[in-house]
Amino acid sequence: MDLNLLRALDALLQESSVTRAAERLGSSPAAVSRTLARLRRTVGDPLLVRAGQGLVPTPRALELREEVAELLRGAENVLRPGAGFDPARLERTFTVQTTDAVLVRVAGPLIGRIRAEAPGVDVVFLPEALEGGPGLRQGQVDVEVGVLGHLDPEIRSRPLVTAPVVGVARVGHPLFEGRITARRFAAADHIGVSRRGKRLGPIDAALAERGLTRRVAVVVPGHTTAMLLARDSDLVTLGAADWLPETFAALGLRAFPIPLELPALELGMAWHPRTSVDPAHRWFRAHLAAAVRRA
Repeated sequence: MDLNLLRALDALLQESSVTRAAERLGSSPAAVSRTLARLRRTVGDPLLVRAGQGLVPTPRALELREEVAELLRGAENVLRPGAGFDPARLERTFTVQTTDAVLVRVAGPLIGRIRAEAPGVDVVFLPEALEGGPGLRQGQVDVEVGVLGHLDPEIRSRPLVTAPVVGVARVGHPLFEGRITARRFAAADHIGVSRRGKRLGPIDAALAERGLTRRVAVVVPGHTTAMLLARDSDLVTLGAADWLPETFAALGLRAFPIPLELPALELGMAWHPRTSVDPAHRWFRAHLAAAVRRA
């Protein structure tokens, strides 16, 4: 089998779409459709079958997906000139998708580490507009960092840090005039942080178990906005314990334990398997993971 046919098979198995595979290969849908017909004859399996408006992989295709990807990576490694990896000679841009709260804490240390070893490397940070895997699958994002969920099946991930959820309010907030009970916490007006405008979450489920509800008076898309709003009002927001203590202090904010049984925030890192064995990508992921953990 020629290498171009193997590349086409990999693109089709990864994308489950003739159109997206054609875009990835720089070809036309008609040409990729003909290649798919050839692959079906060669493999003796339909590989992708129609399901509504899209295509879904057959069991044989699922078996082949990672094997073909590994074969292709191995072939490309064999044909790639130069076996050594030298960060100092690397000229590349890595794209990281994450929240503003992670960005504020991690960007500085990460850039410092990167520039010390690889001055030719640039980093682009993106908001969570493509969260859940499509950006990774389509190659628009190299690494996603945050609370991971709804990832595509093939996406690789690893846990990084776990932090309890805490409340955040301005210094001098009436809540701090006495012991913060669940009832007093629920009685305060809250700021919700959600890119999609969601108002309810684990906090509300925990309060409901005690017969309590809270008012989410404002919903904002990012943690930075929430902190600034909490600084200038009697609204309460949420944060991760020990994550931004200097920022809280500079803004005149104070963190406090929430008197509820709540799941901790679990931050992880996700990437597409096509980059798993790429030495430059592995080097970048290692520095990113170290920066998050030391934050």
